[in-house]
Amino acid sequence: MDSSILTILTFLPILGVILIWLTDKENHRLIKYTAWAVTFIDFVFSLYIYFNFDMAESGFQFVYDIPWISQFGIRYAVGIDGISLWLVILTTFLGWLAVWSSWTAIKDRLKGYMISLLILQTGMLGVFVSMDLFLFYVFWEVMLIPMYFLIGIWGGPRKIYATIKFVLFTMLGSLLMLVAILFIYFKSGGTTFSISELTQFCVTLPVSTQMWLFAAFGLAFAIKVPMFPFHTWLPDAHVQAPTAGSVILAGVLLKMGTYGFLRFCMPMFPEAFEQFIPAIAVLAVIGIIYGALVAMVQKDVKSLVAFSSVSHMGFIMLGLTALNMQGMQGAILQMLNHGISTGALFMIVGMIYERRHTRLIAEFGGVFKSMPIWSTFFMIVALSSIGLPFTNGFVGEFLILTGTFGVAPVYAILGATGVILAACYMLWMIKRVLFGELTKDANKNLKDLKMFEKLVLVPFIIMIFWIGIYPSTFLNPMKHSVEKLIGDVTKYVRHTEIDNEAEAYVPYNPHEPQTEEHADVRH
Repeated sequence: MDSSILTILTFLPILGVILIWLTDKENHRLIKYTAWAVTFIDFVFSLYIYFNFDMAESGFQFVYDIPWISQFGIRYAVGIDGISLWLVILTTFLGWLAVWSSWTAIKDRLKGYMISLLILQTGMLGVFVSMDLFLFYVFWEVMLIPMYFLIGIWGGPRKIYATIKFVLFTMLGSLLMLVAILFIYFKSGGTTFSISELTQFCVTLPVSTQMWLFAAFGLAFAIKVPMFPFHTWLPDAHVQAPTAGSVILAGVLLKMGTYGFLRFCMPMFPEAFEQFIPAIAVLAVIGIIYGALVAMVQKDVKSLVAFSSVSHMGFIMLGLTALNMQGMQGAILQMLNHGISTGALFMIVGMIYERRHTRLIAEFGGVFKSMPIWSTFFMIVALSSIGLPFTNGFVGEFLILTGTFGVAPVYAILGATGVILAACYMLWMIKRVLFGELTKDANKNLKDLKMFEKLVLVPFIIMIFWIGIYPSTFLNPMKHSVEKLIGDVTKYVRHTEIDNEAEAYVPYNPHEPQTEEHADVRH
């Protein structure tokens, strides 16, 4: 079963699509339970992977590799390592809870809605498990279709504008990446799309070629992150998307950008990555501060959370540029943290929107008096987003800033201001929404959370404190894979200082006799 578990995990949602397709569109109850059961079983399968994952291994596990389109060297090859493990589990976790959160929110065209969610889950899982570059690109593009429908059909008043903007931004980056993929494929001899084999080829390319390829891949991933200044599609998509769409968009889709940098840009183009480190670090810091400042002036709660994502994703990119264990592990852990905390925030905002049909901060005030349970969940998740000690956000941000401080103190100090600003906009928002006098009549008779809504939020709270109190559970499985990635990159990069002031280096060349200097570079 181990060799086929990833295939089952990836395509199980498609079985759910078939079952729902065969169900009468008026039978909402059966459609909901089918989607819920399929996503829950998918989550259980992902836990099976975790419990059978060998933490001492740095390479790929649960590998399944067979020919697909043999004449072009395309294979159906899937596997996971310590870097992709938690992203797979995060995807199944949020997919299950996203279906659950839609229980009462979606009443029209429910059949198409659930089918879109399940197809999206298959696309996202495929991205994280692909070991073939062509297969990766297919799944990368597949995700675009269901998200297009989720926003365009079940979104808010400006859903068409938001959808078109989202598609145009994503397609621009994707097409440039496709050109780069084809260039690498034909340049390497046109025999394989294997990510590991093409990585070995790409590291031998001249730095100038690597720079262009890095730019093509990097732009696609930077748009998906999204990094400043490619972030403008995100607030529109978040605000207009239905609650489950926002949860998946923030929780998983944004991580595909940072995952792309980890899986492709860094190991395939290490010398180009070194040249781009200063620019990425600067844009990451700008994103941290800019996202926080813009979030502070938002009038809509969902828009505030959307801009906070720009700031938090900036932290993750900053951690990657540190190129050390603390920064890299912190960045990967923060991917998980952001998915949990921001996903929970979007769900909580969706719950109050169902009751009040508004997200404007000015329309609330004193809600704690009428909805104490909802307000308690809201405060816990908001504090985890800030990075309060003993919550998940604290561990991730602490590791990122620690790793960055070791190589570029100025960037770490500037990045740390994002933590202060996050406290400002989150606490101010909590004050205006939850506390004070109940001045709006519509808020006086609000009904608190139903039992199923509490059950949806409890798993988020468990994860927030579990990661915050005992992060080793999540750091240990990724340790050896991160060490291997850092070793593979630094083999060709003499120094990792972000300020780029170290002496010139000599790239390791396996075809030349090793000198002490070369050995230094490699190890």
